[in-house]
Amino acid sequence: MQRFAVGIEFNGAHYRGWQTQQSGVISVQETIEQVLSKVANEPIMLHGAGRTDAGVHATHMVAHFDTHAIRSMDGWLMGSNSQLPKDIVILWIKAMDTEFHARFKAQARRYRYVVYNSPVRPALLHKQVTHIYASLNIAKMMQAAKKFEGTHNFESFRAAACQSKQPVRTVSHCRLIQHGAYLVLDIQADGFLHHMVRNIMGCLLEIGQEMYDIDHIDTIFAAEDRKAAGVTAPADGLYFIHADYPERFELPKPALGPLWLNMPE
Repeated sequence: MQRFAVGIEFNGAHYRGWQTQQSGVISVQETIEQVLSKVANEPIMLHGAGRTDAGVHATHMVAHFDTHAIRSMDGWLMGSNSQLPKDIVILWIKAMDTEFHARFKAQARRYRYVVYNSPVRPALLHKQVTHIYASLNIAKMMQAAKKFEGTHNFESFRAAACQSKQPVRTVSHCRLIQHGAYLVLDIQADGFLHHMVRNIMGCLLEIGQEMYDIDHIDTIFAAEDRKAAGVTAPADGLYFIHADYPERFELPKPALGPLWLNMPE
């Protein structure tokens, strides 16, 4: 039995999220598993670094699988990509020992959320960014984003359906980057709750529209109630960027992704 790690890029617009669900619901995980199973000529189960909601994208999702099949690296890579739909691609594959686990060995996960702030919607970026036509106080949003750094109870910022046993997370950085009409929220934490990033972005957008002052974030944290946090931002602008692992695993570096996603910090 050999374990392989893979790096995956996908456009999630046509999928009901990463995780395999009930029959008849198309997920990214199941789509890749079906192709890998054909290449391996045996059932393959894929384990991802994290889960993504319906419509959420990834530039560098890390996953792993075990197999008895013997194939060259090019055989795995080319054989899989030739059969995958055009909105999913395996970027690389690497043989690993069984100590590696895509989910449990991840030390941190990083997301970026992209907003296109303009009176006119962007046709070419449909389902790839969230369009906000209203004028925003960007400086205020940048200052507010820093409020989420550190260790907090994110009970108010998780979905009611979240299955995590506890809501405390440590955010190593949370910053807003502006480049022309693009606003990119860059956030990294030891883990994320269901809808956590989208709820944080929803809060920042409300602050940017002068609906609340920055200190209102403290009130939301203190409430420990989802109803206190306001709207959930759409899935369209959210990207799983990468997961951090111990250096000993020597995984390939994250893909750059689209230029409009990788704004200077």
